[in-house]
Amino acid sequence: MAEKAIDPVCGMEVDPETAPAKAEYKEVTYYFCAPGCKAEFEKDPEKYAGSEEAGCCG
Repeated sequence: MAEKAIDPVCGMEVDPETAPAKAEYKEVTYYFCAPGCKAEFEKDPEKYAGSEEAGCCG
C-alpha cells in the first residue's frame, strides 16, 4: 500500500495512487485532493512548496 501524501493547499491526506490531481514543481511531485487545490497551488507554488509536509514520494 502506498504512503499517504499531504495536499499542500488544504492539508488533507491523499493517496498518491488515486489522487484526482498532481503537479510537478522543482522536481517534486505534489498530490491534491481536488483539481481546485491544484489550481490554487499553480497560482503561487512557492507559497505551498515551502511547507514541511508538502510533496511526497516523488
